[in-house]
Amino acid sequence: MIYNSLVKSLLFKLDAEQAHSTIHRFAETASDSSMLKALAKSIYNYQSAKLSQQIWGLTFRNPIGLAAGFDKNGQIPEIMEALGFGFVEVGSITANPNTGNPKPRAFRLPKDRAIINRMGLNNDGAQTVVKRLKNKDLSIPLGVNIAKTHDPKIMGDVAIRDYVQSFKEAKKVADYITVNISCPNTAEGKTFEDPSALDELLSALKIRDDARVVPTTVKFSSDLTKDQLLQLLEICENHRIHGYVACNSSASREGLQTSEAELNNIGQGGLSGKPIANKSIQIVEWISEATKGQKPIIGVGGIDNFSTALKMLLAGADLLQMYTGLIYEGPGLIKSINRQLLHELDELNIKSIHQLVKAFD
Repeated sequence: MIYNSLVKSLLFKLDAEQAHSTIHRFAETASDSSMLKALAKSIYNYQSAKLSQQIWGLTFRNPIGLAAGFDKNGQIPEIMEALGFGFVEVGSITANPNTGNPKPRAFRLPKDRAIINRMGLNNDGAQTVVKRLKNKDLSIPLGVNIAKTHDPKIMGDVAIRDYVQSFKEAKKVADYITVNISCPNTAEGKTFEDPSALDELLSALKIRDDARVVPTTVKFSSDLTKDQLLQLLEICENHRIHGYVACNSSASREGLQTSEAELNNIGQGGLSGKPIANKSIQIVEWISEATKGQKPIIGVGGIDNFSTALKMLLAGADLLQMYTGLIYEGPGLIKSINRQLLHELDELNIKSIHQLVKAFD
């Protein structure tokens, strides 16, 4: 309540990136303070054994995680745990550090409860971030999202070696790794969602050949057609990918309430938030159907209330992630969704999240 009545109005007076930096600085301070972590936990943390799941041999105490992009450099996972997240995903990290695209590069669309960003994979570099994460004390699963270094000169075999380097670093600390093949916010605009490029990349990561490899997921764009998605899924399944993250931000501007003039003024970037929820839910459903519900799916994109979270779970997601929803609703959103989810399980007289789909059939 405090967030919506006071904090949000103050933050929204700053531009989107300044507001994020302000929150991040406070979160860093809170992460280093046992008193502030205890306070956050007492206000926001909400857990129940019914919300807990075992996936990839990991215990997710509730299904709501922090999406990649919020904590790019692995600086604040402890305070995110205190706020009640069931897991956190840091990154994207890249082999080489990068300052990203020129500012301004993040824009709010309040009428649409959305964000457009073209950050350009700004991060401290895989080695530095992993070294930092080694010193973090977490009792929830840690995901590390890896991408190709934002540099148009890094292409072909060099790009694959770039990914492999980040993958090797991430394995040192990650409970699971997300291979981000769909980041639209780079100057060259190309992604590893090209089928042959994806096949080469997954071959180089040797996921299929290493039984001890850290559970590895692939993150798809929200702009894929069903045919494109099925083609990529076939390649991923051949490489025995452990799960999927759906979806990344969108290049589309369809159906927005924000004026065309304002959108033209903002320019390029990935759209996240409420407008991509239906696309993300659809892609989760397609993945679940194609894999016969046998592979864990992390649903992300537009979750800013319980109704959308439930739709994502019913579409086939096992876990959920949020980022833009937090900007518009604040950290109370985590507790709110978890509490309503538990109420739903109790109402349906079922004992776990994975029984939800059957209960609604």
